[in-house]
Amino acid sequence: MRRILPAPVLSVSLLGLWLILNQSLAIGHLLIAAGLGIVVPLLAAPLRPLPVRIRRPAVAFHLIGIVVHDVVLSNLRVLWSVWHARRKPPRGMFVRIPLELRDANGLAALAIITTVVPGTVWSELALDRSALLLHVFDLDDERTFVASFKLRYERPLMEIFG
Repeated sequence: MRRILPAPVLSVSLLGLWLILNQSLAIGHLLIAAGLGIVVPLLAAPLRPLPVRIRRPAVAFHLIGIVVHDVVLSNLRVLWSVWHARRKPPRGMFVRIPLELRDANGLAALAIITTVVPGTVWSELALDRSALLLHVFDLDDERTFVASFKLRYERPLMEIFG
């Protein structure tokens, strides 16, 4: 069964989405929806990431709390910086962060975290995954930022996916 439906949730979602968008249960729409539900996951199967194995779920929940806290705080900091930009312009800069994390799922989670937290943008990952180039909207001390980034995000991700 896994051969025909490698991602059953995706198949059912595509089937349902097609029927909802077309607002019809006509036989033609049911056949097209079923065809999409079977063909699309088969074609996308090679693109799916490696299976995820979370080793420390408690650390994952703690990391989620850290990210939520950082998102709220960063929103306020970016707002403050923009509001007071005439008096004190933000000091945006690119920061190279050496990485110990090599797991593809962990790096994907790290990319999502840096995208979600305002004031940081994932710019580039070294081909050998040894370093990350990050743009920071307003930065006072590069060393402190790198140490904090590694402690707050990379370390927990290494525990979760390591």
